[in-house]
Amino acid sequence: MPDWDVYLVTGESLSAGRRTLDIVESAIDGGIGVVQLREKDRTVRERYEMGRTLRKLTREAGVTFVVNDRVDLAAVLDADGVHLGDDDLPVRAARRLLGEDAVIGRSVSTVEAAKTAEAAGADYLGVGAVYQSSSKDDIAEETHGIGPKRVRAIADAVDIPVVGIGGVTADNAAEVAAAGADGVAVITAITRADNPAAATAALVEAVERGKTAR
Repeated sequence: MPDWDVYLVTGESLSAGRRTLDIVESAIDGGIGVVQLREKDRTVRERYEMGRTLRKLTREAGVTFVVNDRVDLAAVLDADGVHLGDDDLPVRAARRLLGEDAVIGRSVSTVEAAKTAEAAGADYLGVGAVYQSSSKDDIAEETHGIGPKRVRAIADAVDIPVVGIGGVTADNAAEVAAAGADGVAVITAITRADNPAAATAALVEAVERGKTAR
């Protein structure tokens, strides 16, 4: 079972000139539980080459590794799973291709969508954008964010893990976890940090504090 506390979504163009590999290595040192290969501005070939390295690194560290959008990449990289959005393959189709053991996530922002994704067989939900986000351009309602109340409503409506994403930092991660999220997913809160390991550890601490406060 993945450790959902802190989930890193990669983005080398948002990493202050550093390589994604270096960011992930530091995040592992800080206690990251899940790494998602995103890299939207890279070609599929480039993501494949980067993914090969990240797959090896995460496997050695015991960290869950998923691929954003691309079921084909997830399969060829022997990733633990895939994260799907509205424009990607349906959850059931991804399951047929990747198998019963794959970890399949789905992006949602409403209770209705969350229930639909769970019924289709999603293993977890990426819920957001919780707060206004500048780093992701494809999360519903990113201008203002759906807020912790919606996170709570979704967490109460489903029985699978919920991960809050969008505008999450160490300053507000506890609030997201207190609302019922099993963890938080971030990009720039780690990738732009001066010390990604320390930033990861701070997020882990905030999430655990929020869970305690429920």
